[in-house]
Amino acid sequence: MATLLAIGTAKGLFLATSTDGRRSWEVSGPHFPMTGVYAVAVDKRRATPRLLAGMTSSHFGPSVATSDDLGATWHEPDRAPVAFPADTGASLGRVWQLTPAGPGQPDLVWAGTEPSALFRSDDGGVSYELVRPLWDHPHRERWGAGFGGQAVHTVLPHPEDPERVTVAMSTGGVYHSTDAGASWSPGNTGIHAYFLPDEWPEFGQCVHKIARDAGEPRRLYAQNHHGVYRSDDDGRTWSSIADGLPSDFGFPIVTLPGRPGAVLTFPLAADSERFPAGRRCRVWRSLDAGDSWQALSTGLPEGPFYPAVLRDAMCADDGEPGGVYFGTRSGEVYASRDEGDSWSPVAAHLPDVLCVRAAEV
Repeated sequence: MATLLAIGTAKGLFLATSTDGRRSWEVSGPHFPMTGVYAVAVDKRRATPRLLAGMTSSHFGPSVATSDDLGATWHEPDRAPVAFPADTGASLGRVWQLTPAGPGQPDLVWAGTEPSALFRSDDGGVSYELVRPLWDHPHRERWGAGFGGQAVHTVLPHPEDPERVTVAMSTGGVYHSTDAGASWSPGNTGIHAYFLPDEWPEFGQCVHKIARDAGEPRRLYAQNHHGVYRSDDDGRTWSSIADGLPSDFGFPIVTLPGRPGAVLTFPLAADSERFPAGRRCRVWRSLDAGDSWQALSTGLPEGPFYPAVLRDAMCADDGEPGGVYFGTRSGEVYASRDEGDSWSPVAAHLPDVLCVRAAEV
């Protein structure tokens, strides 16, 4: 058994592999050099894992490629795999998220895009179709754009009910479907949007990332544009869990697949000061669903630290004990083989890290 860590950067995809229990890593790449790789996924629902990469070329535009041999070779369709129908008047900016559905739907892959839309693939991520009910939602005309653009950046299929799926977007908030995408409703009650005239709106929040608890499927966590929240009713209502953190601003929020109640984040000082909180490289972890927090820094750089960690540049694998990973905007990647207790470097001097995904393969 090996651990594969896919690292999407502003100038290509790098693949790191460990065969000694995540103690050391071999890094290959870049695959797709000089493209921005904003989304990666490791789909383990088939006999051979499939890798998916959503990349954006300044010359050729956005696309999605797949690999069925762990990155040795890649396949990209002749036609654009993700494209808006002509009658929408929209064009694809980039793919922000690629998410395989549950094991009961082995060929379904979701894609979140910019502009804010959801696409579905029923052939394992080779071709995609627009999910019209979300695109045609009456709120769409009032969804805004965050600093990074207007995008559906998170897709959370429900692990027990294939009809349920949750998405999050900047700026728009959290939306749910209970009928496989045929209809959508907002779920943002309790999320503060101090930057809007109505500070507690039905929708319009700038949610940076959401994640689902490993042990309780109805429990979700959100890192907002100022605000860290938990929901215990599948994202209908939210309450703050920011007490104990040095800041409530940041981008990623990650749960550990094998540890119910475990959630991690990487706080930044503020929206106007996007350096790590206290200008220190520290991951913060809660083991009690956000009731208390602990700073984790063993093995991480000491002294002043300035790079940020983006919303998809932090992840956990499915190993035991769980591995945790993050990459920075200055091209450093760190790994923990013990759920965040200690850290070691995987790579340095890479381009700006945009996303990471890891799995046992």
